[in-house]
Amino acid sequence: MKLNKPQISSILIILFHTVGLIGFLNPSLTPLFIKLVPFHLLLMMGLLIYSHSHKNKEFWLFFAVTFLAGFIIEVLGVSSGLIFGSYQYGETLGFKVADVPLLIGINWVILIYSIGTSVKFLKIKNHVIRAIIGAFLLLLLDILIEPVAVKFDYWSWEGMNIPFQNYVAWFIFSFIMLLFFYARKFKKQNIAALVLLISQAIFFAVLNL
Repeated sequence: MKLNKPQISSILIILFHTVGLIGFLNPSLTPLFIKLVPFHLLLMMGLLIYSHSHKNKEFWLFFAVTFLAGFIIEVLGVSSGLIFGSYQYGETLGFKVADVPLLIGINWVILIYSIGTSVKFLKIKNHVIRAIIGAFLLLLLDILIEPVAVKFDYWSWEGMNIPFQNYVAWFIFSFIMLLFFYARKFKKQNIAALVLLISQAIFFAVLNL
């Protein structure tokens, strides 16, 4: 049986998250796997692009705008402490510009694309309702991510307390970017995105145990 691009990507996504989970759960392997986090994010982005059919100008516009918007809001957030709260990035996510890893923009693209595509499976026609549901699901994912991110030096919070405003800002920004995602005219069907979203949720949920 010949596998299509979304199926190949889905298999690789599950494989790499499984291997990564084993590495993060094994103290002797954890330092190595922390160093591999930037490469993992780039690979996941590459698999989403590879598995996405009909990559038109609107798709690349979404990619570029979401990357820039995600990076800029993080720069403003880190420098001011007024958006998400007072926090700073560690070394795990790699090279930084203005104290923010460039990969954080890629991470926002992955998150918005994955959740936006996944919510489409619910067959809800109203873009605003889709965006609200998607933003809420991303908020739940962030709740899983935060403790793990702090533990493994993705970022850290002042006083080691995650402020409530972080979750409010996360929801609002996700909602806005999902509205932008749904307004773009490109095909939004990709089972690999749903597989990635579920894999991430399981990955961070297990590391929270």
